[in-house]
Parts: sequence; structure tokens; C-alpha cells
Amino acid sequence: MKVAMLGPIAWRTPPLHYGPWELVTSLITEGLVERGIDVTLFATLDSITKAGLDGVAPSGYEENPDLDGRVWEALHVGHALARSGEFDIVHNHLDWLPLAFSQHCAAPMVTTIHGFSGPNILPAYRRGRSAYVSISDSDRSADLDYLGTVHHGIDMNGLPVHLEPREDLILFGRIHPDKGTDLAIDIAARAGRRLVMCGIVQDRAYFEELIEPRIDGDRVVYLGSVGPEDRGAILGSGLALLHPIRFAEPFGLSVVESMACGTPVIAYRKGSMPEVVDEGVTGCLVANADEAVEAVERVRDLDRAACARRARNRFSRDRMVDNYLSIYRKIVR
Repeated sequence: MKVAMLGPIAWRTPPLHYGPWELVTSLITEGLVERGIDVTLFATLDSITKAGLDGVAPSGYEENPDLDGRVWEALHVGHALARSGEFDIVHNHLDWLPLAFSQHCAAPMVTTIHGFSGPNILPAYRRGRSAYVSISDSDRSADLDYLGTVHHGIDMNGLPVHLEPREDLILFGRIHPDKGTDLAIDIAARAGRRLVMCGIVQDRAYFEELIEPRIDGDRVVYLGSVGPEDRGAILGSGLALLHPIRFAEPFGLSVVESMACGTPVIAYRKGSMPEVVDEGVTGCLVANADEAVEAVERVRDLDRAACARRARNRFSRDRMVDNYLSIYRKIVR
């Protein structure tokens, strides 16, 4: 089987720090190569992979102000689809744009829907000549048919298990109202815990008005965007990961990474969280800040070793790759 992996180009694959779509694309690609599958990764030209690498963008457009993302994504898709006849399947991780040109794809296309930015992009999905895979059952549109749901897997090698936590609460994710950064600061303060925050600033006005004034380097610590070499140590050091989201999150990689380190999660019961968090084993699902504050003491009683075992069993990279191979075989016979 020859697979074209059509990756996003906002960031390098795998990303140096932030870039969840690029990270998942990389994990699938490398897992397929290890199984002897012939894969060509279409990504930024500075990407790192054991597969064949092809592309047109020299680097991620979020990392290079000279690159217009709209232009380079179009060039990227056009280049990949021009080669599509060389492959048995094209696996799209680039959202709706390849779907708009899917009739020009000479091989069957499967699209992993990493999340809908809004209902206005649905026409591209309805018209797209592609099979669809959701990353959680909660993140499905009634307008589409799906071949299956494949929960993301993670690389366990950089996520050592920590059985002796400190007292800190951890927040991992982009600084944005959707992620509830301000709520996490409030919850930590009410619980009498230090909060350690990591992530890119995605909403600058929100950060400057509501978040930055509360960062004091003592009770609220901001470490910026953290790369893979530090993620495991930070996530594993916490008493719990706070995830007070305001939106229906399609998946949540940091949630799974935290649980794999043995650090349970306190998450708002929205989106995929009831699918991802096993109540009383890998964390606590709550409805509001009051319940989150109360849960800070409850998570201390959870077995961190059992938390890590459950997460590592459910969300391994190998399981994800196996599931995608099963999807491919439904398409390529």
C-alpha cells in the first residue's frame, strides 16, 4: 500500500512546540513506516520524517511572517494532488481546502476531521469526495457519514510516569477564552494552589487584559510554549491538570498526555471529555468552577499508576495506527 499523508503546514511536522494537527500527522506517518507501509509525507520542507518527504512550503507559515498561509496552503494542496495518482490512498489532515479540490484527486481520499472551525465550512465537507474519520464521537456532524472514530494516540516515550506529584495545578494549552485560562487561574486561587501555565498566546487582547496582570511568577507561573522535551516533566509534576474549557473540544491531546504521566485531569464536562476522561480513574469531570475547586482535593485519592495504565492502554500511538490501517483497508481493497 502506498499512502500520501497530506499534512498541515502551519507548523513543522512534527512541531517544535505547538501544532497538534502536525503532531498527530507525524505520529501516524512514523507508525505506518515502522509497519513497512510506503508513505510520502506532504508537509513543510523542514519537516523530520522517516517517510518520503515532499512539499513546497519551506517552513510553517505560523513560524515565518513572509509566508501567507492562504497562498501556501493552496500551493501545497495543488502540489500533493498533482501526484495523487502515484498512491493507493491520500490521507488528508488539512481540513476543508483539499476537499474543495477532491474531484481532482486520482486516489481515494480519507479525511481526518480534527475539528470544525464553524458551520460555514460544512459545504466543503458535504461536497467533498472523501471518506471521513472523526477524532471523537462527540465531534460529528449529522450532515456527514463516517467510516469510524479514531481517538488520537500519543508518543509515550517522552511521557514518563510520575507517581509522586507536587502540589501545583497545571494548565497546558493555547491561551484563549475557549480554553478557560482565566477560569483556571480562579480555580487554582480558590483551591489555594499554585498554577503553572504553558501554551502559545492565541488571543493577544485576552492575554493582556485578563491573564498577564495575574502572572506573578509565584502563585501564577507562565512558562510560554513548551516543546516535547519538557512536556512530560511539567505534566507529570502536577497534582492535576486543569481543563476548564468553554467549548466542545474535539479531543484534547494535553489531557491524554497528562493522564499518561499519571497526573489526573479535572475537566469541564464538554465535548469529548466524557469520552476521554474515565471518571474516578484518570480524572474528574465537573460542570463548573465550584465543582472543580472541590475536585482538587478528590484527585489526590486517585491512583496515579492506575491513571497512567488506563491512558497508556487507551491512547497509544500503535493503537491509533492500527485503527487507521483498518480504515484504509475499508477503502482500498
